[in-house]
Amino acid sequence: MSDYEIIDPRFRTMVLPNASLEKLADGFRWLEGPVWFADLQCLLFSDIPGDRILRWTATGGVSVFRQPSQFANGHTRDREGRLIGCLHGGRSIVRTELDGTFTTLVDHYRGKRLNSPNDVVVKSDGTIWFSDPPYGIQTDYEGGRRESELPANLYRLDPLDGSLDVVAGDIVGPNGLCFSPDEKRLYVVDTGLQFDPESKRCIRVFDVADDGKTLRNAREFHTVTPGNADGVRCDEDGNVWSSAGDGVHCIAPDGTLLGKIKLPCTVSNLTFGDRHYSRLFLCASQALYAIWVNRRGAARP
Repeated sequence: MSDYEIIDPRFRTMVLPNASLEKLADGFRWLEGPVWFADLQCLLFSDIPGDRILRWTATGGVSVFRQPSQFANGHTRDREGRLIGCLHGGRSIVRTELDGTFTTLVDHYRGKRLNSPNDVVVKSDGTIWFSDPPYGIQTDYEGGRRESELPANLYRLDPLDGSLDVVAGDIVGPNGLCFSPDEKRLYVVDTGLQFDPESKRCIRVFDVADDGKTLRNAREFHTVTPGNADGVRCDEDGNVWSSAGDGVHCIAPDGTLLGKIKLPCTVSNLTFGDRHYSRLFLCASQALYAIWVNRRGAARP
């Protein structure tokens, strides 16, 4: 069990002593945005500075899915199985249609350009929730320096009527996000100011109001250390699995740290996939890892 650190006894039931950490591929620049396609048995993920989206399969390894990608970051799928993506270069949320064509869903809010959409989730009602920090336009490494026209916001997009609403505007650096299994909570990572080491970084949680459209009761959920949280996912039991500076941290719904999956590098993002959605795929700096766990992911697009 050298890949694990048990902090709370409950974590022992979530990991498998005979399932070790696997390095699937390496040699990338900075990986992000993993999403599992069960129907195609493949993982898509972004190499942001490499300006490409990559595909991994168990039989074929890694291949290029799209290059250039307009410095794509986070991904998910909508209720029809279409790929929804965040573009730093395009400063937009885009959809890849089932026939392979490309649709820009949104790139402005009230006449001003979005910053650099970072991460995205689709709710069961089909609405698209995404974070829009300025990280992708602050350097040339992940998209290109540009002036920010809007604050860092968390948005809700209704693709049926095109309406775009700010659901949280008081997060300094909105980043990774995920819904609880019952969609009554929304977890949002605040990674603060990019170039300020003193900026507060934590995972925040909001209650989803009864209308399903607005958020209330914002509060701090958990602070990851070492490093900080970035990508987050929930399992079927409502535990939050978060990226961290030393691997992956598993956090109970009450905010208690249960345990860690240890990696030799920073994990930026993660997703559940493969058989029964019980394999964690980890975007870890310049490498892609995976490990089987004894929990199933909550979101199965």
